[in-house]
Amino acid sequence: MTSASWLAAMITPENDFDGAPLLRKEFTLEDGHGAVVKATLRATALGVYEASINGVPAGPDVLNPGWSSYEWRLRHRSYDVTALIRPTTVIGVELGNGWYRGRLAWHGMSNLYGSELGFFGQLDIEFEDGHVQSVASDTSWHAGPSATTFNDLYDGQAIDARRLQQGWAEPGFVPGTGWTGVREVAFDAGRLAEPVGPPVVRAGAVRPVEVFTSSSGKTLVDFGQNLVGWLRFTVQGEAGHAITIRHAEVLEDGELGVRPLRSAKATDTFILSGGQDSFEPTKTFHGFRYAEVTGWPGTLTADDLEAVVVHSDLERTGTFECSNELVNQLHRNIVWGLRGNFLDLPTDCPQRDERLGWTGDIAVFAPTAAYLYDVKGFLQDWLLDLAAEQKAQDGLVPITVPDVLKYCPQPAEFPAPESSALWSEASVWVPWALWEAYGDLGVLKNQYESMASHTRRVEGLLSPAGLWDSGFQFGDWLDPDAAPDQPWAAKADTAVVATACMYRTARLTAQAAGLLGKYDDEASFDALAARVRNAFAEHYVAADGTISSDCTTVYALAIAFDVLLTPELREFAGNRLAELVRDNGYRVSTGFAGTPFITHALTDTGHVDEAYRLLLEEGCPSWLYPVTMGATTVWERWDSMLPDGTINPGEMTSFNHYALGAVADWMHKAIGGIRPLEPGYARVLIQPQPGEGIEWANTSLKTPHGEVRTAWKSDGGGFRLEATVPDGVAADVVLPDGARHGVTGGTHLFDCALAPAPGYEVSR
Repeated sequence: MTSASWLAAMITPENDFDGAPLLRKEFTLEDGHGAVVKATLRATALGVYEASINGVPAGPDVLNPGWSSYEWRLRHRSYDVTALIRPTTVIGVELGNGWYRGRLAWHGMSNLYGSELGFFGQLDIEFEDGHVQSVASDTSWHAGPSATTFNDLYDGQAIDARRLQQGWAEPGFVPGTGWTGVREVAFDAGRLAEPVGPPVVRAGAVRPVEVFTSSSGKTLVDFGQNLVGWLRFTVQGEAGHAITIRHAEVLEDGELGVRPLRSAKATDTFILSGGQDSFEPTKTFHGFRYAEVTGWPGTLTADDLEAVVVHSDLERTGTFECSNELVNQLHRNIVWGLRGNFLDLPTDCPQRDERLGWTGDIAVFAPTAAYLYDVKGFLQDWLLDLAAEQKAQDGLVPITVPDVLKYCPQPAEFPAPESSALWSEASVWVPWALWEAYGDLGVLKNQYESMASHTRRVEGLLSPAGLWDSGFQFGDWLDPDAAPDQPWAAKADTAVVATACMYRTARLTAQAAGLLGKYDDEASFDALAARVRNAFAEHYVAADGTISSDCTTVYALAIAFDVLLTPELREFAGNRLAELVRDNGYRVSTGFAGTPFITHALTDTGHVDEAYRLLLEEGCPSWLYPVTMGATTVWERWDSMLPDGTINPGEMTSFNHYALGAVADWMHKAIGGIRPLEPGYARVLIQPQPGEGIEWANTSLKTPHGEVRTAWKSDGGGFRLEATVPDGVAADVVLPDGARHGVTGGTHLFDCALAPAPGYEVSR
């Protein structure tokens, strides 16, 4: 919005003011230059900031500048504040601890990036004659106390309304007792970066569905939806009176279930002034459906509170609906899980003492995310942090980005950090998912060095035989047959999983190299992929086709990643996978590695019925079991809550994890029938694959070329499909009877018999 040079300094208050200081700068416009034609505020902080001009928020965003790899990238945002400028103007800033100085991860550690908060900002005002007046952060600013007496993302916020200073960010306010000056702190402006992704915003509000009293006499509020954000309310009561609000995702024995939060207090405290007070704790966030309210003056009703939903400002692009209401609720849960965990970066969970950018979760969920929302900028921004962390760690892609764990003690059960299959694969799989979804070669160009660096690093970790069979691996994390306290104890051999993942990674990196004209790299990575594939066949595939571990995950990965050497081995793997699924009563038997790919593997080998029955199973473990238990987001564990209503005894139990919701990618492509034939949906395959238990489905996707829609229904032996394709886009339509039709822009209607023809198989 402006090309003016930076004149700002990083400033910090002389007094820390309980970790939530106010900063202000009052100035007058320079005379003799005519009217103001444009005013732009650029701002960032060490911590989080809220900026205002003459008491009016500069923008709708919150929790800025978010969490990036601060050592190398500190993002700043620009605001058009032209309409807010007055002859005498005040820049007001509120600071908080945020990710920079607050508690991070489960070790109880704070100040991992630094011990001082800071603000770096500049207001550039352009006049009619072209003159620019710049007002930047420097030692002429003042700092004072805010009404916030405590703030932490995990533990909550405390606000004392008696400390509120009316008009502090408006002209004419005279800083009184308690206000101090500021000082400069050392700061490398080379770390400043333009944001690629959208800001975090208030994305909506949810009213309570019930206010009730627990058996112990606690006042509980149910918002009917597991969400991420905070509560907002206006109240009046005796000065000094305290209202305390605790947050949690579930109830256990009719009381707030706080054990899954681990050490996160998730508690906000509000001290009343004696007048009418409006509270909104914007320096924290909680993952919750339920709130326990203590100290409310009078009788609390559903009209007194609202939950503010907070996440990155993303545009919804994909929809899905079908005849099975449990499946519809599952899909809604997946959407809400994305919303709650796409708060500036893709996190694993939004509620406990973690909330980290785990690479494995987004590695498998990226295709689903790119269908549901426009996440191109959001994930590109995160990938820049991934590349920065990777470059600083000799090519190692850490298991979390930003990698705060490098500052924390290493858990005894996890050896020294090393590349981890599927987790570190995010460096390759996420850019590829964005390329397929949006068709922007710039994504691959920007991330290619990161992709190639990871692939070469793992090449160096392979055994002489060509297997990735050494070092710690998460493997098929959270296999439902593993003990609650041993999430790594999966049926699938970790080396089989890792080697299959490496083959896919080498193939994708080779394809990216070819697309970018790096033909020597393409040949090198193709040769690496062939070496790994042959090693997999030699060491893990028996003569009869059995894959080592002989469990659902290894067959799902072998099929989905096309590791197997012959069509006969692929057919055997599909049949064996279907057999294992049937033998397990269509209950889920896969963890983080196998779950995103098992339904794809079944349909791609002609086992559509087994895929449907696996999706539609309601017994535990299954995708629909949590739905039958009242879930409104996707759980971390298949049995995060046990059938008797008690919380899983494992220490690691979240009720808002999106990873297992990666099945939505199959729902969109196989049930809905929409998938790209060329990146960015420049050409489209429309191929719904109906199955027992779903009689109709409606699906839509806003692609870079326009909206694609499918609507199909089956009645007995008949099948009818209505498909809409954007102008200028060609589509291949494949019906369940095997008939193929080529169409272009417009809406097209097709009818056929439902029974598939012999040898029916999904078009690849």
